[in-house]
Amino acid sequence: MALLDNGVKMGTGLAIGLGVLILAPAVAPAVAAVVKPVAKAAIKSGILLFEKVVEMIAEAKESVEDLAAEAHAELVQERRSAEAAAQGGGAGPAEEA
Repeated sequence: MALLDNGVKMGTGLAIGLGVLILAPAVAPAVAAVVKPVAKAAIKSGILLFEKVVEMIAEAKESVEDLAAEAHAELVQERRSAEAAAQGGGAGPAEEA
């Protein structure tokens, strides 16, 4: 029985495959006419998304660079103040209470 079941399934699959093979040349242009604009729109959306992500990354990089520059400037100022205080100048910025 299993052999017959497999034979029926194989015959059905073969019939479906043959039908698709016969109909493909007639259906392909219609499918292509629908799929091409959808594919083109998807590609355009992908390009726009890529450009937006690149822009966002550039802005984030700039923000991080600004923060790093500010932190570096503060460190330099703190070192100068500490050196001046260590030399006895005492001319550093007033401490906050």
